[in-house]
Amino acid sequence: MANDLFASLRTYLNKVSDGERTPAELANALNTWVKQSGDVLKSKIDEEVHNTVTRMGFIKREEFDELKAEFEKFKRAQSAPSSSAPSSTAPKKSAAAQKKKPAAKKSTTQKKSAR
Repeated sequence: MANDLFASLRTYLNKVSDGERTPAELANALNTWVKQSGDVLKSKIDEEVHNTVTRMGFIKREEFDELKAEFEKFKRAQSAPSSSAPSSTAPKKSAAAQKKKPAAKKSTTQKKSAR
């Protein structure tokens, strides 16, 4: 890449010295080359950073903010019904069902030891 720059500069300087190009044209060509090279370099850096960050398992700030907002919405939706519900989450048995408990059966080893 540096060789391309030097070769281009040499070519333009030769054309300026021969009178084929003006110094303004040389400056304009150099500015264009620098801008294009900067854009290409920026693009390559962005791509490499994106690949590395993705490989490491990170997400973008915008994605994080979206997930956070969705989570907050989910939390609000979950907390709203539970605040009006009773504190105990287990269903209550009726009084009649609680009184009727079957007697525990003795196992065969307990029957033998009782004899």
